[in-house]
Amino acid sequence: MYLHGFASSPHSRKASFLGSRLRDLGLEVEIPALDQNEFERLTITRQIELVRPYIDAGPVSIIGSSLGGYLAALLAARYSNARRLVLLAPAFDFHRLWVEEMGPERLAAWRERGAVGVYHYGANRNLELWYDLMQDAETYEPFPDFDQPALLFHGEYDSVVPVSLSEHFAARHPNSRLVPLPSGHELTDVLDRIWAVTETFLTAAEL
Repeated sequence: MYLHGFASSPHSRKASFLGSRLRDLGLEVEIPALDQNEFERLTITRQIELVRPYIDAGPVSIIGSSLGGYLAALLAARYSNARRLVLLAPAFDFHRLWVEEMGPERLAAWRERGAVGVYHYGANRNLELWYDLMQDAETYEPFPDFDQPALLFHGEYDSVVPVSLSEHFAARHPNSRLVPLPSGHELTDVLDRIWAVTETFLTAAEL
């Protein structure tokens, strides 16, 4: 299963690239639309509820990008059927990242108005996002604790989600391996390198 990033879609470049490579291996691949076509109502909890039936259906390996990577980690900490994880620039400490990115004035305005305009890359336009996202995200742990095998890729020049967050996680989780890459947050310029390592990781054990 591939979990796309914030304000992205199942048709993103990474989703399409990795989905195609996985299917070439004969694997069944699910790439759900995590905002359920209701981006304004997006929360961590709603995403978990959407994905849980895929987890309950049987053992699954999860690839997650950015917010999708954080979501994958949260799922692994809660459900043993999440067997292996590949995390691409995972947005650990998601709530704090947003608080710091928005700043106190913009955050207060968002809270007061109830919604903020956000550019949605999948829709290619600005969409409203309710403040529920922040209230919900605050209830989740910044660094989910799980012991399933995990492979992390993170750009050394990532200006959206600092690589230090993945370094922090990997240093405390011997079940994980961090692969720093000379790239930014999107990682689209290093997809072949990511796939070379990911293929070996996912096929190392029976899925």
